[in-house]
Amino acid sequence: MADADARPRGAVRSTGLAFGVLLAAVALVSVNLRPGASSVGPVLEELRTGLGMSAAVAGAVTGLPGLVFGLVGAVSVAFARRVGMTAGITLGLVAAALGLLLRVTATDVPVFLLLTVVGLAGMAVGNVLVPAWIKAHGHTVALMTVYGTGLVVGATLSSVATAPVSEAAGSWRAGLGMWGLLAVLALPLWAWLTVHERRSPAEHEVSGDAAPSGRIVHSPTAVALTVLFGVQSMHAYVQFGWLPQVYRDAGISASHAGALQALLSSVGIAGALVLPTIIARGRGLRAMAVSFGVLLALAYTGLLLAPATLPWLWALMLGYSGLAFPTAIALIAARTRHPSVTAQLSGFVQPVGYALAAVGPFLVGLVHEATGGWTLILVLLALTSVPLTVAGVRVARPTYVDDEI
Repeated sequence: MADADARPRGAVRSTGLAFGVLLAAVALVSVNLRPGASSVGPVLEELRTGLGMSAAVAGAVTGLPGLVFGLVGAVSVAFARRVGMTAGITLGLVAAALGLLLRVTATDVPVFLLLTVVGLAGMAVGNVLVPAWIKAHGHTVALMTVYGTGLVVGATLSSVATAPVSEAAGSWRAGLGMWGLLAVLALPLWAWLTVHERRSPAEHEVSGDAAPSGRIVHSPTAVALTVLFGVQSMHAYVQFGWLPQVYRDAGISASHAGALQALLSSVGIAGALVLPTIIARGRGLRAMAVSFGVLLALAYTGLLLAPATLPWLWALMLGYSGLAFPTAIALIAARTRHPSVTAQLSGFVQPVGYALAAVGPFLVGLVHEATGGWTLILVLLALTSVPLTVAGVRVARPTYVDDEI
């Protein structure tokens, strides 16, 4: 199906912008929306030593991304109404670059935390606004493919590269600081786009003009999409923070556990490349949603019963079930017609979903400390496959949020 034919009514294609420019813009911003969140984990021990950070504060640092993404994401649409979508994304990139670059100069914990929040806040704005920006500029399937893939690639690269760069440079500051430089690389193009589109109609699509005026929360599709996004995001953060330790406690070496984490992430990259096209065609979504839940439950069951027997199989299963995340991201655009509704849906789904994601790793830590093992945790995680599946089946219906509000 041609992308132009698939473009729902209400979407606006900008004039004067070549497809290559749009592609480059989405690629540059998407790879910058995760490294600030996922790069801390690999060097957390060195960071704690360098700044004299307590274990409690370190735990709070790992929970900050979900919390900031949720809180700032909730006000990002209102922010975009004032400054425009393109300017909002550009300012988000500025905040991300400044926060990530300056935090590595911090010599005490409060300053490091404050600058981390600034960087994460900039990323949170991009999280919410980029899907609506794509909807307003057309080429939705192609650009959402680039966007979803960029998110996974950014998270994977930062997880894999931060520790080696830190070791080579002899400091955790180098490993974390390079992600601020990556954000700087995106700024010239987005600054130019802000100037170029200042008077473009696409800039004002987020205002809500000529869009349905109902509340997003009244849409069953929006609520189901929020559950799907939230449950999978919670699993992602739990897996980033705790899965390597589950493997290590089963007798697997640290390097092997890291390789298994990378294997899990690689499945997400492959899936993100094809999911928007599958969703646009509209066939097989219900079966795919069910398979996400089934393999999620089987993977955690495998980790419970035989974690070191077939560790690669459990990682592959978790990686496949994690495709629920790029599916949810792609559906934000696919289940809306008007760019303003896309912005509202993104501003509802992501903040609520990330709030749930922030709670997950914290609760896992509490239960693990209380029980001294992983049995109860893995059972509870397996049971969350039920709401994941139910929500996935609901959003598989070819309905538009615009018609439900």
